[in-house]
Amino acid sequence: MTTSYSNSISSEQGKPVVNLLVTSEHGGSRFDHFLVQFIPEISRTHLIHSIREGMLSVDGKKKKSSYRLKPGENISGTIFQPSPPVLIAQKVPFDVLLEDEHLLILSKPPGIVVHPASGNPDGTLVNGLIYHCREIAEVGEQIRPGIVHRLDKDTSGIMVVAKTEKSHRLLADAFKARTIDKEYLALVFGDFQQSSGRIVAPIGRHPVNRQKMAVCEEGRGRYAASNWEIVEKFQSGVSLLRIRIETGRTHQIRVHMASFGHPVAGDRLYGRARNTSYFPRQMLHAHRLRFTHPISGKKLTVFAPLWPDFQGILDTLRS
Repeated sequence: MTTSYSNSISSEQGKPVVNLLVTSEHGGSRFDHFLVQFIPEISRTHLIHSIREGMLSVDGKKKKSSYRLKPGENISGTIFQPSPPVLIAQKVPFDVLLEDEHLLILSKPPGIVVHPASGNPDGTLVNGLIYHCREIAEVGEQIRPGIVHRLDKDTSGIMVVAKTEKSHRLLADAFKARTIDKEYLALVFGDFQQSSGRIVAPIGRHPVNRQKMAVCEEGRGRYAASNWEIVEKFQSGVSLLRIRIETGRTHQIRVHMASFGHPVAGDRLYGRARNTSYFPRQMLHAHRLRFTHPISGKKLTVFAPLWPDFQGILDTLRS
């Protein structure tokens, strides 16, 4: 039985600690390839750096990335974690939909990354949040203060952000318990045989392209479920869908719809390259959040209007 990463992780001075047993199934695998397979959430660059610096070893001995593993060997050590960038307050555009002393509900523009990461040290939504409200910088994780869920860079629409530690904890718990109802609008390609449906397919890291996610075999990915219905059809072979997601996996809607044969229009990662030039970005918009206010207990339903680029495409399709 293969030992999984999730069952072999702890923390040591903020660094993930690994303890993996190589089974007969994976004997002969390259050291680096094995780690990439079993620790998909860590970048390949950081894993290779950890091997090169001897932070990860095989039976206590430093090995090269190309080393061929043998059954029964044990991989242990810590994983390199770069120092988090210093957050600076910057004026970053977003629309405030609702705000009180506990939380902020906003509409994120397309093209804005949610929090700093490799290649995006600033100019993110988080930089704009701490410009808008300094107190958010002290809430939650250091590199993504206030953030309890995310949207892809080119996905627009509604997000809820915590302004206090208590609301951050309660909102995070609500997302984990799947009690927050999330609805999206999407333009997708292809002809449909039915007007609505439900996609249940596990999602995990793509086995070859580490920048992508993919539908996996049962037991290999994480459970994911998406419900869709057609709102409007256009003669161009594009349809407007309303999509409600039960889970919140990375790239979930984009992966599910592409695997179903209906990729999101303008999606250059999962879509059809020949049909993306007409669309300015992936045509996916977080349209509605419905949840219970974590402090007041009030039932909230908040909508984010379509951004002008999405609305302009719809107007053109309708004409």
